[in-house]
Amino acid sequence: MSTSSIAPPPTRRRPRTAPAAALAAVAVVLALVAAAFTAPSAQGAVPPAPGWTLQWSDDFDGPARSLPSSDRWQIDTGFGYPGGPANWGTGEIQRYTDSPDNISLDGSGNLRITPLRDGAGNWTSGRIETRRADFKAPAGGVLRIESRLQMPNVTGEAAVGYWPAFWALGSPYRGNYWNWPAIGEFDIMENVNGLNSVWAVLHCGVNPGGPCNETQGLGASRPCPGATCQSAFHTYRFEWDRSVSPNELRWYVDDQLYHSLSQNRFDATTWSNMTDHAGYFLLLNVAMGGAFPDGVAGRATPVAATVPGRPMVVDYVAVWTRGGGPTDPPTDPPGNTGPLHLRSGGTLGTPASSAGTATLPSAGGANHDGSPHQPQTFTVSGVNGRYNGGATTFDLFVDAGTRVGNGQQVRISYDRTSNGTWDRTETYHYFATDPVPGYERYTHSRGLKSSTGSHGDMNGGRVRVEVWNAIGNGPSTLGVGNQSVVRIPFG
Repeated sequence: MSTSSIAPPPTRRRPRTAPAAALAAVAVVLALVAAAFTAPSAQGAVPPAPGWTLQWSDDFDGPARSLPSSDRWQIDTGFGYPGGPANWGTGEIQRYTDSPDNISLDGSGNLRITPLRDGAGNWTSGRIETRRADFKAPAGGVLRIESRLQMPNVTGEAAVGYWPAFWALGSPYRGNYWNWPAIGEFDIMENVNGLNSVWAVLHCGVNPGGPCNETQGLGASRPCPGATCQSAFHTYRFEWDRSVSPNELRWYVDDQLYHSLSQNRFDATTWSNMTDHAGYFLLLNVAMGGAFPDGVAGRATPVAATVPGRPMVVDYVAVWTRGGGPTDPPTDPPGNTGPLHLRSGGTLGTPASSAGTATLPSAGGANHDGSPHQPQTFTVSGVNGRYNGGATTFDLFVDAGTRVGNGQQVRISYDRTSNGTWDRTETYHYFATDPVPGYERYTHSRGLKSSTGSHGDMNGGRVRVEVWNAIGNGPSTLGVGNQSVVRIPFG
């Protein structure tokens, strides 16, 4: 889903009249009843893909009305990221929630994301994103991202304003929210207003204009093969191919290629900015209104005739790779710039352990800014590698629940020869989490608060990561395992 759109900026939404709101409330009930009797069935487990290696997947098995797996997904709520653009940067009007009415499993192997409208004309819907943000084509290989899904089954006037999407954003967007479109966006499936068409779009470079013609992006569209996009499941796939030179990006529907872009279309800086970071995270959502639907409909959206309660139904999401070497240089034994995962038991390393959590004790109302207070500590020894002139980067999952004003902080230290002396210590500004349950991203973009010493080559050295609550009156949670990573500048 574009953080911009293939259309002019959104127009103002027309005010709803009382009769329209009353009719809308009735429509919600009717739509939910209809959906209960027309539940599409899942095809089962993620299908085999001969020649490909499955890296990650979810086929959404689970009890009806349960939320998607918290190990795999985080649920976005509200009208935007904390500190980010309003209305998610697109002009969409709905509020995202974690209510099972808006986002939940259906008990038949599907995820349902359902937009709803209340009696006052306010829309709610659902949006999730993968916890992992490192989906990337391996060097010399191919990345494949795919979902089998059915768009909201609604067309005509009743569909005006619907904007379902399956897409990916570059990992540096987490914790920044103002570096789009440079970090890259792959729109694998977009649709608006119930049209029998799927859009594939790349966003990159600068906004406006630039090599990706922002805010429009570089896109293509086509009807769904056979049955319409709205009436049946179709499979939407994106491939990032690093096995060919120049590299290629490709979009498919039901195995039919309909959009491709070559690396040689872009300058080196643009391509590097969207491909040389840690990777991408995936998103699924159904927005209502916004610049893209408005541009296609040519009027304010949604309208009084728009019918709520028509879900996007997702059978599975999967990520495969084929060929090539590791996505990043191997780091176990460590010594390169690849990811060091914060693992259960206080270790750092690769591969990651399974997802878990660690508790950061309360700061007790005191100020521990810059000074570790009962930190969770993670270490790795035997690090070898030449200093490559780069900088430390990190991407940590943190959550303070409903508490206001908790600030998580990280300090990363290097002992180049394991002689007991920390030759380089970096303390970053703390990250004040919001009072809404759900993980947020604390990254190096917060900036250095202080540093001592200097980098140099590692010869059997050690790396230590300490995370603590610098301020606040309650504990916080740190995601570990495959959730939080540090990248060190050696290799």
